[in-house]
Amino acid sequence: MVEVNLWSGLRRFTDGVVTVEVEAKNVGEVLEGLARLYPELEDIIEAGVSVAVDGKVIASGLTERVKPDSEVFLIQQLKGG
Repeated sequence: MVEVNLWSGLRRFTDGVVTVEVEAKNVGEVLEGLARLYPELEDIIEAGVSVAVDGKVIASGLTERVKPDSEVFLIQQLKGG
């Protein structure tokens, strides 16, 4: 299981839960697992989020591997210029 830390704005969709454990081997599976556990997150995830794995923001790699002991953060995607 991978523990995913959520940014504060998402906690209203997870009944206040700060971290969520999902079964995943890559970033794509992390996002799928979150949407499966909390369907209200699906639209937010599809609109665009950033994922940081072990301190590295994963720009576009849904196949980026995660390990059970990886530090994973789901963070709001910054837009603008």
